[in-house]
Amino acid sequence: MRSILLAAATLALLPLPTLAEYRVERLRCEYAADPLGVDVERPRLTWNVASDERGERQTAYQVLVSSSAERLARDEGDLWDSGRVESDQTVLVPYEGDKLATSQKVWWKARSWDAQEQPSSWSEPATWTMGVVDSDDWRGEWIVAPWQTESVLMRKGFKVRSGLKRATAHVSGLGQFEMTLNGEKSGDALLSPGWTRYNRTALYETHDVTPLLVEGENAVGLVLGDGMYHTERRNRFSKFQGTFGPQRAIMQIELEYEDGTKEVVAATDETWTVSPGPITFNDIFGGEDYDARRLEKGWDTAGFDDKHWDHAVLLVRPGGTLRGLASSAPKIAAIESIAPVATRRMSDSQDVVDLGQNASYMPRLTVSGTAGSTVRLTHAEVVHPDGSINRRTCGGNRGPAYWQYTKATDQPETYFPKFFYAGCRYLQVDKLPAEEGGALPSLDKLEGVVVHTTSERTAEFATANELMGRIRTLVLWAQRSNLVSVLTDCPHREKLGWLEQYHLNGPGVRYEFDASRMFIKGMRDMADAQHDSGLVPNIAPEYVQFPGTFQAAAEWGAAAILVPWQHYQATGDDQLLRDYYDVMKDYFAYIESKAVDGVVSEGLGDWYDLGPAERPGHAQLTQPPITATAFYYYDAKILAQIAELIDEEQDAATYTEKAAEVRQTWLDEYRNDDGTYATGSQCSNAIALWMGLAEEEDREKCFAALVDDVRDRGYAMTAGDVGFRYLLQALADGGRSDVVYQMINQDERPGYGYMLKQGATSLTEAWDANHKASHNHFMLGHVTEWFYKDLVGIASDPEGPGYKRITIRPNPPGDLEWAEATHQSIRGPIRVRWEDTESGFRLEARVPANTTATIYLPASPDDTVTERGAPVENGEHVRFIGHEEGRAVYEIDSGSYEFAVHAAQ
Repeated sequence: MRSILLAAATLALLPLPTLAEYRVERLRCEYAADPLGVDVERPRLTWNVASDERGERQTAYQVLVSSSAERLARDEGDLWDSGRVESDQTVLVPYEGDKLATSQKVWWKARSWDAQEQPSSWSEPATWTMGVVDSDDWRGEWIVAPWQTESVLMRKGFKVRSGLKRATAHVSGLGQFEMTLNGEKSGDALLSPGWTRYNRTALYETHDVTPLLVEGENAVGLVLGDGMYHTERRNRFSKFQGTFGPQRAIMQIELEYEDGTKEVVAATDETWTVSPGPITFNDIFGGEDYDARRLEKGWDTAGFDDKHWDHAVLLVRPGGTLRGLASSAPKIAAIESIAPVATRRMSDSQDVVDLGQNASYMPRLTVSGTAGSTVRLTHAEVVHPDGSINRRTCGGNRGPAYWQYTKATDQPETYFPKFFYAGCRYLQVDKLPAEEGGALPSLDKLEGVVVHTTSERTAEFATANELMGRIRTLVLWAQRSNLVSVLTDCPHREKLGWLEQYHLNGPGVRYEFDASRMFIKGMRDMADAQHDSGLVPNIAPEYVQFPGTFQAAAEWGAAAILVPWQHYQATGDDQLLRDYYDVMKDYFAYIESKAVDGVVSEGLGDWYDLGPAERPGHAQLTQPPITATAFYYYDAKILAQIAELIDEEQDAATYTEKAAEVRQTWLDEYRNDDGTYATGSQCSNAIALWMGLAEEEDREKCFAALVDDVRDRGYAMTAGDVGFRYLLQALADGGRSDVVYQMINQDERPGYGYMLKQGATSLTEAWDANHKASHNHFMLGHVTEWFYKDLVGIASDPEGPGYKRITIRPNPPGDLEWAEATHQSIRGPIRVRWEDTESGFRLEARVPANTTATIYLPASPDDTVTERGAPVENGEHVRFIGHEEGRAVYEIDSGSYEFAVHAAQ
């Protein structure tokens, strides 16, 4: 499986399919395909229009929403028929039909009128199912066990009459839960329902459980675990200690019958029964121990005698607001399985298994041996020279962490954990007998199941340079491993949502994944974490309060303003800007209160930059006041634009004035006589250029100094977590992507190639891939944005956010012969391929229907530009704009194009 994935990341892209007719496709409700549990009163609907014809666009649309598939098939929009709406809008169209009820399932489709005002066929049908629309619709109550234990089993029997049409369950278990009906797991989600600040927001899931029920007696079972809800050190590794209380659950099942009647069953109350179950230890950091001897067979099936179980009790303390997962974030699930590539025998009772890939795993194993014998799996990212595991990068110097399974019988048994995942490449397998001197169990089969968010992959990328493809894959594995319920920093040692990654790496993540719901949830997490002072802490949810600037750093908290802005640019959706405007204002007021004579020192600087210290960590070349005050300015600048967009005109003027004031302070403090800024580091000069802090008369000198610094170091970077994104963007914006290319196209100095040379299979925390830092961090993965936005040249034009207008501006870096990428934007797939050879520059582009693009071709006024072999002239679909900085600029309508630049003779 791994070899297939790597090949897919490096091979040339297949052409997109030819679309013979104008059509409507890719229907989404609140960014999701056929979601279950939408608890938004007026869900927003999105579709793509597609055609190979140039200049195709939507002139009108019609949406039908029906109460049954049959009515939809008859074109009856009994819930909502929009009628023909004269509009080109295809993104986030609000449902405006009849009020929808809790658990209601609806069917919908859309059609579109093209540029010639001819209607398309109706789209394929899509659905969405409502969650709990009104809090009063909850019939279940939060319940807990009357005692505390590592894990809780909960069960309830209920009856189903004949004529069942549909059954819908709404369920949450905190910290994590798994639900079964009649002994079968419901759904494929793992580590449900998601991490939040549980006393403010708790997520619930909605399941269609119709296929799992039978007429007559049924039973539902819940298994509860701790997750981030409850952590403690004891004798195992834990990043921090904290609790939101005892494990708890709430659920109900709504039955809908063919005769139209409905009833609610299995609503959580004191009639539910509870038992400790087989999980004897579980902790999101320390691991999971499962003793199969403690599992009572049939506990979650009808007919089980639970008279010896205790009754649940109602939770008196109120919980957070219940929000549907479907409207909050994609679920976590098993994505693929990876078989070991090697096993090293350390002793008769111990092996070290190499999975070949560092990823976020839950292991699946089959074990033979006597009842009571145990297999323990300890995870690690790297090994010592003798092949033994080295857990330093996973925090192993602070205690062990592992999965442990104890057999119930003498027969082969299979185990897959429920509540613990970890980032690793290696697994130390310890085989323990049932009793001292007894026979050792045998590990018959082991595979690493890769688990992370089910956010859809939305891009492919390839170049003529194999190293570029390997770097992209290196970063991609780190992105995948850290996309769970939050954007974590690492999948082993911390698993925390450090916020600088949300905005510094957000653009890159958005190219690779349909991550909109991840960022929507991230904003809710930030709002829930905000202090009364206005502070948005460095991590959200804030499960632990770190000291000083590890709790409050301006470069981290800026995510509260920049994430909604980036979301608007990528999707055209301004809802986050409106919903969280007060959060942004309060956060900015907090930063303002921390300024002393206009300078903010509450920051972390260019974290993990490369300086004289033996190993990276604290900023060495660009100190906190430099970056913190820069973000103070940039926050004000963006907040002014946000205020203007949402018609807060007075605020816009206030923030514009504040931005100018802070900029002047930064210049007074950090402008140097030679046109450089602050320490003259790569980070200092890059943020001065990219954020717009640098004086206009300094820009040429500052940029030259930046290029010289990289070149004089042998094309090596010094910028770290904060500065590297701006280094890449400043160089690219200045027309020097060739410098970026030379900087990353090497493996002799710390950087991406160097990591690969050291054997890394996922992006490491430190540029030098040292064994004291994590080997699965995506915080330095800013190059992904450069690959798509700058190297290939695909970007959303700010003049038409959400890719309504597209910018295609490739940057050939010298000796690279070709590069190509496809990005599935919210409006459809964008494909660009360029070739830069001795015969000239060629560019192929496909632009989605209902959009336009501006293309920048490397060409002088004396060069000849052709499209499909004919000289380009202003026409119906291609319009010449002019020449700009060595480029010929054209505006094109949707469709496929083939440009070529022929050098003047």
